[in-house]
Amino acid sequence: MTPAVVTGADSALTQGWGLRDLITLCKPRVVLVMLVCALVGMALARPVLPSLAVVIYGLVGIGLAAGGAAAFNHVVDRRLDAMMLRTSRRPLASRRMPSSVALAWATLLSVAGIGLLAWQVNALTAWLTLGSLIGYALVYTAFLKHATPQNIVIGGVAGAAPPLLGWTAVTGQLGPEPLLLMLIIFAWTPPHFWALALHKREEYARAGVPMLPVTHGEAFTRLQVWLYGWLTVAVTLLPFAIGMSGAVYLVGVMVLNARFMWWNFRVWRGRDPRAPLAAFWFSIRYILALFGLLLLDHYAMGLAW
Repeated sequence: MTPAVVTGADSALTQGWGLRDLITLCKPRVVLVMLVCALVGMALARPVLPSLAVVIYGLVGIGLAAGGAAAFNHVVDRRLDAMMLRTSRRPLASRRMPSSVALAWATLLSVAGIGLLAWQVNALTAWLTLGSLIGYALVYTAFLKHATPQNIVIGGVAGAAPPLLGWTAVTGQLGPEPLLLMLIIFAWTPPHFWALALHKREEYARAGVPMLPVTHGEAFTRLQVWLYGWLTVAVTLLPFAIGMSGAVYLVGVMVLNARFMWWNFRVWRGRDPRAPLAAFWFSIRYILALFGLLLLDHYAMGLAW
């Protein structure tokens, strides 16, 4: 597949693009983590396994919308991505795909995902997914990311939505439990992303993005990683405190939190230049393991009853 003749900003395109580039626009690894969190929200919403049809339609709809939001992110950030080594080989940043194609792809995925949720799941989940898409693709990417060093904190609301969406897909209603699942991801996002921002500080500075290490320095950012890490620990104990989970989760999350804070401590000390990137990668395994523990505990409690 090759691009059509284009003009203007896309006139310098010289390479072909294909299906692999369209998939890359969707940020499949990020979407996969989001779908795992959404699936856990679905499983926790009922004492028994949810309907297979709801699970399939819900995950496909959420996944399509998330992929669409990611593609919009590529379109909005294409010039910024071209200035950063980590993202310079993306389809739009490398100029091998016209932005018009990416915009059409993003729109198609978003409309298909939200439409599927409204048709086969429920209106609440469709509206919440639309709100998350707008929050990430427009509010965060187009405005907050370039406006304030607190972009990750404020924009984290949209990224924290998957377990809430999974819950509402099954129940059709909101409640304190799915909001708590959302709060866990919201608290976890700053130490997770600021660790990466520390590792990529020079690239963000060169691109003019006001990430916290650029605007407030590395020492302040390391301290924030440490403090937000403790906030995450406190929030992850709330499922046990409100009776949403039991001893299996409590024991497991205490072990996970010990390792999580060990990495955050190494980031805070600032003596190991490899610590921020290592902490970033561990934080991904951490959030997946935490939701796995919630799931294990949920069905262990069901068997006990």
